[in-house]
Amino acid sequence: MRVNNLPFFRPALVCFIVSLLSLLSLLSLLSLLGCTADTDPQSAQDELLRMNEIQVLGTRNSYHIQPRDSILEALAIFTDQETADSLEYTALPLKEQFDRCVRQLELDIFADPEGGLYAIRRGLSVVGDEPVSGIPELDEPGLKVLHTQDLDFETHCLTFQACLTSLKEWSDANPDHVPITVMVEAKEEAIDNALAETLGFTIPLEFGPEDLAALDDEILAVFPAAQLITPDDVRGERDTLEEAVLEVGWLTLAEARGRVMFVFLNRSAARDHYIDGHPSLRGRVRFTSSVRGEPEAGWFNVNNALNNGEEIRELVAAGYLVRTRADEPTQHARDGDTSLQEAAFASGGQFVSTDYVVPNPDFGTDYSAAVPGGYVARCNPISAPADCDSDLIRP
Repeated sequence: MRVNNLPFFRPALVCFIVSLLSLLSLLSLLSLLGCTADTDPQSAQDELLRMNEIQVLGTRNSYHIQPRDSILEALAIFTDQETADSLEYTALPLKEQFDRCVRQLELDIFADPEGGLYAIRRGLSVVGDEPVSGIPELDEPGLKVLHTQDLDFETHCLTFQACLTSLKEWSDANPDHVPITVMVEAKEEAIDNALAETLGFTIPLEFGPEDLAALDDEILAVFPAAQLITPDDVRGERDTLEEAVLEVGWLTLAEARGRVMFVFLNRSAARDHYIDGHPSLRGRVRFTSSVRGEPEAGWFNVNNALNNGEEIRELVAAGYLVRTRADEPTQHARDGDTSLQEAAFASGGQFVSTDYVVPNPDFGTDYSAAVPGGYVARCNPISAPADCDSDLIRP
């Protein structure tokens, strides 16, 4: 005889099922109300804290490797010592930067649609070195990453694709990271001096509308759209990006973790080309460096917090994102001077950029920059809510 056919069993079974359903409903309600014992404080803060309410460390020219000594000596002779001194810094490889808490990069890109434009480093002929690189990647079409053509060209990732791939691999391996911001500057300027003319230094190509659209395509070839934070994500249903930034706000950390945001640094015709036909950056991948009151405004670059600290504080308090610098080319590190770094972090600029995640041993000052308290990200001193806890902004 089957047990569930017993008359006396049916009422008990019904009662059990009803009790179980009631218990499950109660647990679900408690969970929605945040009343379960397993509530994670970090998750609760992530649901409320926004991207603009934290502060992280960044790097300037994040790909850069210091030029060989012979180039620096030649620069000191043909230009001036200050120019040569300004190039004495070497960034860590990108993945090592991320492991040391960097969450903002800067990449300089040069258009090279046919390939080979930067395969010959003509400045090397001045110091008696072979100018032909012989590097296959430099012969391939695509964006190249370096600081200054023919002179300051040593880099951890020769191509934009290589830099993005390194970032993507680290991001995928650390999917809960706070959002990473990548500033991109399109380099178009020729070197204007007699030496450059004599040696026939490379003249960079200008970035036209097609080149700028192709740049977005290069990003999307590495990152799926869901892994990016785009202007469309922030603007939502508002008419302009600036309106959304000021009245709604940026994404929460819960929404932004594991994702990457790109910003176009240029304030030139290239930026105008990028915006044309895309009001408020509709359909674009990158944010732009804009002016308050413009439909695209959301992100600002204000380098010196000692001179412009009040401007930075006002922008941050209003809801914008701001990048500022901890040090200017090598001088603060040489002097062991932390005044600009301290002003930068106090200003509330969300991205404080340095050339020295680790000290340069040649300077003898032990100068380096880090988020105060040793955090990967801390509560922003200007924009974070009073109950924000930096210990909960992890990993």
